[in-house]
Amino acid sequence: MARDAGAADALISIPALLARNARQYATRTAYREKEFGIWQSWTWLEASEEIRALAMGFLALGMERGDHVAIIGRNRPALYWSMVAAQSVGAIPVPLYQDAVAEEMAYVLEHCGARYVVAGDQEQVDKVLEVQDRLPNLEHMMYLDPRGLRKYDHTRLHALKDVAAEGRVAHERFEKILAERIAAIGYDDTCVMLYTSGTTGRPKGVVLSNRNIIESSRASCEFDKLTCEEEVLAYLPMAWVGDFIFSVGQAYWAGFCVNCPESPETMMNDLKEIGPTYFFAPPRVFETMLTNVMIRMEDAARLKKRLFDYFMDHARKVGPAILDGRPVGGWDRLKYWLGEFLIYGPLKNNLGLSRIRVAYTAGEAIGPEIFQFFRGLGINLKQLYGQTEASVFITVQPDSEVRADTVGVPAPGVEIRIDEKGEVYYRSPGVFVEYYKNPESTAKTKDAEGWVATGDAGFIEPETGHLRIIDRAKDVGRMADGSLFAPKYVENKLKFYPNILEAVVFGAGRDYCTAFINIDLTAVGNWAERNNIAYASYQELAQHPKVYEMIREHVEEVNRSLAQDEMLSGCQIHRFLVLHKELDADDGELTRTRKVRRGVIAEKYADLVEALYSGAESVYTETEVTYEDGRKGVIKATVKIMDAPVVEPRPKMAAE
Repeated sequence: MARDAGAADALISIPALLARNARQYATRTAYREKEFGIWQSWTWLEASEEIRALAMGFLALGMERGDHVAIIGRNRPALYWSMVAAQSVGAIPVPLYQDAVAEEMAYVLEHCGARYVVAGDQEQVDKVLEVQDRLPNLEHMMYLDPRGLRKYDHTRLHALKDVAAEGRVAHERFEKILAERIAAIGYDDTCVMLYTSGTTGRPKGVVLSNRNIIESSRASCEFDKLTCEEEVLAYLPMAWVGDFIFSVGQAYWAGFCVNCPESPETMMNDLKEIGPTYFFAPPRVFETMLTNVMIRMEDAARLKKRLFDYFMDHARKVGPAILDGRPVGGWDRLKYWLGEFLIYGPLKNNLGLSRIRVAYTAGEAIGPEIFQFFRGLGINLKQLYGQTEASVFITVQPDSEVRADTVGVPAPGVEIRIDEKGEVYYRSPGVFVEYYKNPESTAKTKDAEGWVATGDAGFIEPETGHLRIIDRAKDVGRMADGSLFAPKYVENKLKFYPNILEAVVFGAGRDYCTAFINIDLTAVGNWAERNNIAYASYQELAQHPKVYEMIREHVEEVNRSLAQDEMLSGCQIHRFLVLHKELDADDGELTRTRKVRRGVIAEKYADLVEALYSGAESVYTETEVTYEDGRKGVIKATVKIMDAPVVEPRPKMAAE
């Protein structure tokens, strides 16, 4: 495909950006990885040499243009290098969720026709081998961590380091071929294929071009003034579009450093050691941080707790204004400075957020209290709204226009419109090419003019131009009396409480709303310990009368809030239950990005839903679960059901 004359300095592919960085930022650190407790680092020049060796090793294995290369594992430099090496030879990387079970992987590998797999370790290799009889196109599998694999059949199984070593040895044979492959990459050629989370059915392969990724990365880097000085922590799934944009697209455009933690379990400690300047986390991560802080403060000495409460109250009042550059009185500034010295600075340092210049959250609504807590500390936390199909960015929040109740204004280069049904549409240079092997879904989602249906309902504030998202368009419905039903809006309000991990609200076509609640075991467990409540399992704690009473209070507070909303006052929760197990992606109840599979849950727990509406005070149920080793089991429980106080809606004001 011909080069695009408009592409700046012919930077029309990730390999082209890599070549630029190897020249321009040769001695700057490009990657760090913590392994065995020690941080190792690679400069851009060293990373470029590793990637070229891998690319030539891939050529030696027969990798062709257009081949799909599956990448499975946790965030590690070698796996990012494998993606860029595949791009360099004209192949297409397809990262998979590392916690996906073999059956989920089989669908993606079969659907994309992967000829090659790069796996992080024995666990991922075993999952592919388990389903290899369904993968006729699979020719070679490579692995990074050799532990446990010595006695495997290595006919088509190779150590990634051996592939790179062969590439180095055979460089004279492949240098010219590799140069030709890189030169042949066009701006509209495929850069990566990422699969959707599949909330309503099979995941779809989203084809994103070099133009999509690079234009989105360029515009977003310019918007937030990201430079080669930034440090990011790569800990989110590599199969998620956000990680690809932050850890590949933006990293290669701006030339900043990508840091890979030792493991998911050590992520928070590794975060403190790195002290990133640019950080992304879904709301759940910020919620967990705040929960842990509050748990520690409950156990702190009385004076320390009083100081914390006093200065945090002050931070909530004036911190966001100081951060946004709005006028604040001299006395308030002095108190804030003292709070920074005594409380805010040490707390940010303990959380690993001292150096944050820009932080983003997205994926779900974040609780206003949580949002204001971090902004009160002086952390420039903002919200964005995006999708895989948009190469992430649809809306962003400018530094002076950060609010908890909106997702911001259109990102640079993005156009937004709302149709007559309230669904949000957008178009931009980041709009995906197609759904792989799925022209029907492509046509349904993207029209001939490039407008993409988000599937979300929302509206644009006429005064500010900010977008507000209400719910998934397909989930917005009507109650039996015709009043509006927006379950996600209510669920997000419930999840603002640290004690509530997940919530699923029912009510479409019904007389009233009900809810399933999942408690947060860490937060509620700590609360139980402080209140001398003994328990032996999640199930036992979830059904404790005092836990139910605590959740009832949270539900009542949400109902009070909903009663103030003229449109959504009918969504107040009349009855609820606390589920006897945590909703789990392995049980099909959540996607790998922790989105609720509403239809699956309604079908799987139909007996519990029916009990909520039958007036029963409890219900016996048996639920099939999947253990970590793949075995199936059954949990038996008698689940209690509780009524929740409902608040009379605020009366409409009479016309003057």
